[in-house]
Order: sequence, then C-alpha cells, then structure tokens
Amino acid sequence: MQSNAPLEGNSGYGNVSDFSYNDSASLIPTEGFLSQHKSSPLHRQHRIAILIDGASLFYAALQLKIEIDYLKLLAHLKNDRPLLRAYFYTGIDRANDRQQGFLLWMRRNGYRVFTKDLITLPDGSRKATMDVEMAVDMLMLGNYCDTLVLLSGTGDLNYAVDTLSYRGVKIELFSLRANTNEQLINLADRFIDLNDIKDLIRKISDDSPDWK
Repeated sequence: MQSNAPLEGNSGYGNVSDFSYNDSASLIPTEGFLSQHKSSPLHRQHRIAILIDGASLFYAALQLKIEIDYLKLLAHLKNDRPLLRAYFYTGIDRANDRQQGFLLWMRRNGYRVFTKDLITLPDGSRKATMDVEMAVDMLMLGNYCDTLVLLSGTGDLNYAVDTLSYRGVKIELFSLRANTNEQLINLADRFIDLNDIKDLIRKISDDSPDWK
C-alpha cells in the first residue's frame, strides 16, 4: 500500500504532515495532530471522515451505466460539513498510465489515495483487497470525528462498523444495495443507495478523468 504524492491543500483540520506511516504503511496521527484534535465527543463534534472503496464504486458505476464525477461525489458526501479527511482505496496496475494519471488527479483534488498492487488469482482475475487497511483507518479516524461516511458494500467491514457504533460514531453508508452486505446496511445509522443519487454524482463533461 502506498501514497506517493501529498494531498494539496488542507481540509481545515491541519495538513497532510499531521499523519505519518509506520513500517506497514498504516495511518498514524502525529503528536501535534493528537494534541489539536482530541478524541472526546466534544472535540470531534460535527466533523466527518470519508472512506471510499474504489473497487466497490467502480463496479457500482458499471452496473448503473454511469461515469462518476469525483468532485460532485466528494461534495455530495461532504454535504457542507467540516471534513477531516477523504480517503480513496484502490488496487493499481503500475503499467496502466491512464490509471496513474487518474490517481494523480484524485490526489490533487481533495482525496488521499491509498493503493495496493493487483494480484492475479488462480482463475485469472485480478484483485487487491484493502478491507484490513480500511478497517484500521476507520477505527483510528473514529477518535476524531462524530460521523464516518463509508462507500463500500463488503461485509468484511461489519465488525469495524459495529465497534464504531458502540463508541458513538455515526455511520453513513453509501453503496449499491444489490452489492451490499445486508448486515452492513443494518449496522449503519443511515444507508443511501447509489442508484438513488446517480444523477447527482454522474459525470456529464470531461472535467474529471476516469479509468478503464
């Protein structure tokens, strides 16, 4: 997993340097960030963090027959609330220049990108599972925000979502219902079917790139 380029600008809650990475590239808040953003309910009030499963979103868009406008998507998920961070997780093909250009654009337009090399499975398909990375980051970010916006449909995140709920963190889940684990829907405080908002997040111009 890597994040090769810094996020340009900030979200109003410090800079990218507020976080560092350990040897396994897990997200670690710096001491300065901890001192400024205490984990008590009072200090995390009204802040949100966004985590997007890139593969889940990509396949949902294919089923909906739309191209995603990632600026519209970020604005819709944020919904005029103070944003701590917006994370985008995806597998990568290092030989795919189009995808590399897309991810560079994402880093420059409000997203913190986390990647993992795709691996080839015995059946010939290619996959990069990032559920563990997402779960770890969710549990850490839950200390600094009162709402976590999750765009994913995998049941592998159920335990992390349940844990955050017990800690008082609200979970907003965005996904295509047909692709979403039923228990994950039940654990979330709010579920939004991507089919219901597709016209609000679809790309209608060439302002933002996509990848195939």
